[in-house]
Amino acid sequence: MPESSEFPVTINAPNGPVTIETQPKNIVSLSPTSTEVLFAVGAGPQVVAVDNQSNYPTDAPITDLTGFEPNLEAIAGYGADLVVVMYDPGDVIDGLEAIGIPVIMHAAATSLDETYTQIEQIGAATGHIEESDRLVASMKTEIDLAIASTDGGGATYYHEVSPDLYSVTSSTFAGALYTMLGLDNIADAADPDGYGYPQLSAEHVLAEDPALIFLADTKCCGQDAGTVARRPGWDSLAAIQDGAVAELDDDIASRWGPRVVDFVAAIADAVARLQNA
Repeated sequence: MPESSEFPVTINAPNGPVTIETQPKNIVSLSPTSTEVLFAVGAGPQVVAVDNQSNYPTDAPITDLTGFEPNLEAIAGYGADLVVVMYDPGDVIDGLEAIGIPVIMHAAATSLDETYTQIEQIGAATGHIEESDRLVASMKTEIDLAIASTDGGGATYYHEVSPDLYSVTSSTFAGALYTMLGLDNIADAADPDGYGYPQLSAEHVLAEDPALIFLADTKCCGQDAGTVARRPGWDSLAAIQDGAVAELDDDIASRWGPRVVDFVAAIADAVARLQNA
């Protein structure tokens, strides 16, 4: 792989300035979202190992590595010259940097702007600046088009993270996307402490009677429109009556990388189906 003329480069990551002397050839990703970003900007051939939760794209070199309890020796064993993590359990970053391996920590984004910044930083760190710039521009265009063509009109919705009724509020990354599309979150009133991920009661959901239901627990927990309709009393909900239950891909709905475009599109499609019903 040709050496990029952009090196050395310093990335102002959340964990501080990270200097990468030469274009990395053995990247290890311990974050599913960062794995998606790496491949989306064209750095896939440089990735030698990803954690056991990085299931996309399908050709990512998945291993037994985990981002929850990273093994420094195992990471170093891949000849890592750049590691990307989502958070720092213990002193992992210090340990890797002590043996000369630069680490970029990209925690869960709280806004689209943070997503774009992370993509641009990965692009710069791997020698794919132009590709990352094109990706960000494309994402912005597609999301802007979805927003411009969709007006939720204040319709209420319920976003389900798990069958025990954990949800997200408008203050979260996912919740903010719904707000951008003009929807009103029934979980907001049930989160007085501003946690962002409240557990709702069935009584609350039934009383709020959301016009739309979005299921982000289809893969993990086998939920779909049918299982929701069979819950006691839920068959009377407007969303069930109108067929306005959107079955999401759990991973797309919980990550903040390039496929957030698909998440926004899924929300827009559900709104359009409701309005055209």
